[in-house]
Amino acid sequence: MADRDLNARGAENRTEGAAKELEGKVRGKVGDATDNESEQLKGKAQELKGKTQQTFGKAQQDVDDNT
Repeated sequence: MADRDLNARGAENRTEGAAKELEGKVRGKVGDATDNESEQLKGKAQELKGKTQQTFGKAQQDVDDNT
């Protein structure tokens, strides 16, 4: 049962990470459009945060698949 929970948490992290990555891309584009370097950087940071969370979620699911 714990493995199933790990797989579910992995899926949740992947979904949340994808949303954060998309939010970061939008924020970065808004920064580009408004010539706001701070928003551009915050957008890039948000994208990286989302990618990291997706990678972590995939790792959780991989561990579940291998146990």
